[in-house]
Amino acid sequence: MKITLRSELINDYDEIDSVILSAFKQNNEVHLVHKLRKTKQYNPELSIVAFLGGKIIGHILFYPLKIGEFETLILAPLAVTLKYQRMGIGGKLIEEGLIRSLEQGFTSVLVVGHPEYYPRFGFEKASRWGIRLSSNVPDEAFMAIELIEGSLIGKKGLVDLPKPYLEC
Repeated sequence: MKITLRSELINDYDEIDSVILSAFKQNNEVHLVHKLRKTKQYNPELSIVAFLGGKIIGHILFYPLKIGEFETLILAPLAVTLKYQRMGIGGKLIEEGLIRSLEQGFTSVLVVGHPEYYPRFGFEKASRWGIRLSSNVPDEAFMAIELIEGSLIGKKGLVDLPKPYLEC
């Protein structure tokens, strides 16, 4: 199976919507991606699609946020078409996204997600660094990864999710 990864293009939007709907079975994440694209902080280099046979089957987006004055990224959403889940495509998207995040100058990434899934990529509970979410998310589901060792030391604080995340 030859998977190709690249940054999303405007022509991909409808196909990305279909992938997200297939993965989540509802529109909240589709609306979230639409809202994030309209912000000045949106970076298309950090919105990555996975292709198989010329068709988009996966998508991941990384978006900037702050812990106090420290800028980091949040990974959300990650979607793989239902038919292609559990084949390592989400992992390829995460790994590529973490590489690109570092290349863009970010030294860490946060995620709200499944505590059984994200640790295999190096994510740990964000509370380890004293980083907490302002919303009511279980401690084990809010995770972080340092792209440069030690980059989260001393960055403790409360993370307020950007407005689009709170509206969807």
